[in-house]
Parts: sequence; C-alpha cells; structure tokens
Amino acid sequence: MNTKLFESITESLVKDGYIVIEDALDSRLLEELLLSASDESTYQKAGISKSSDLHIDSTKRSDKILWLDEDGAGVSEYLSFAQDLRTYLNRALYLGLNYYEAHFALYEKGDFYEKHRDAFKGSKNRVVTTVLYLNREWGENNGGDLLIYDDKEEFLKKVLPKMGTLVVFLSDKFPHEVLPSNKKRHSIAGWFRVDKR
Repeated sequence: MNTKLFESITESLVKDGYIVIEDALDSRLLEELLLSASDESTYQKAGISKSSDLHIDSTKRSDKILWLDEDGAGVSEYLSFAQDLRTYLNRALYLGLNYYEAHFALYEKGDFYEKHRDAFKGSKNRVVTTVLYLNREWGENNGGDLLIYDDKEEFLKKVLPKMGTLVVFLSDKFPHEVLPSNKKRHSIAGWFRVDKR
C-alpha cells in the first residue's frame, strides 16, 4: 500500500476537495496500462445519463470507453491500487465507499467532453472521482486539457493529460471539462461509489 500517496490524497480531499499528482504510479505499470488501452477494437461510444436513461449525445461528449475488468496483469494491479485507496479513504474519512468502477477513455483528434459533474444533484452514488493519464510526450499544443472548476463554476485549474498524472476530486463538487484533443489521448476515469453494485 502506498501510504504516503494515500495520505496526500486524503489530506487534499479534506482541505481542497481535489488533488493533482504528477508521476503518481510506477512507470512499468503505466506502460502496461497504456498497452491495454491501445487495443481499441472493443471501445464503445460513451453515453450520458442523469438516471437510468443512458444515451449518446455527440454534442456533449465524443470520446469512446472500455470498462476495466480484471486481466491478471496491469489492469488488475491498477484495480488493486484503487481497492487499497478505497480502504484507506474509508478508514480515514468514514466515506462508506462500497466499490470502484473505471473505464479506459479514448479521445481521437477533435474529441471533447463538455463541462459536467460526475455526481448529479440528488444522487450520492459517485463520491470520489479519479482520472489517470496515459499519454507519452504530451505538450501544451496537443490540447485535451482537463479544466476543473469550483462549486460556483469559477475556473480553478488546467491539467495537462501527460503520462502518470493522477487527479482525484469529490465527484459532486467540481464541474470539469475536456478540451478538444489534437491527437489520440488515453486515460482511465474511475469512481468510488456508495451504492450497491
């Protein structure tokens, strides 16, 4: 268990509600995850849902996703990391997080995701959001930045989606968006949830 990293995440969630950590995970694991993410044959168009009525709306988001499942390799190791973080957050903050779900997200050139929150009003299912980036040699001119806003929708931070950067935030407090990407962009988006599977 990466206690130092988990302590930093926990302290920041309490103090600020979010944290951005560069080089958060081992480079070997990141390369394994990128290799898994690069098999794009089973990705599906991402949908939008405010309840159970999932639908595709390419005017709001245009990425594709692939839900993570145990693979006995890098994905399993990442899910184990998330499980350890869930346990730590529950012990430290009494959040009652029941499970973690995550998917690979693929943004082709021009793809975006407009400003949104990960937890809808009246819903407490998603409590903590994570985003891990898997992009080598990503510069300012490549686009695809994550923009984070505060609860009043005032701009807070721009995050470059470069390899190994981990973003963690309270799901219902921070509207965020993904700017159009200028080249292929990979990430893992995940949520710690309090509902039952």
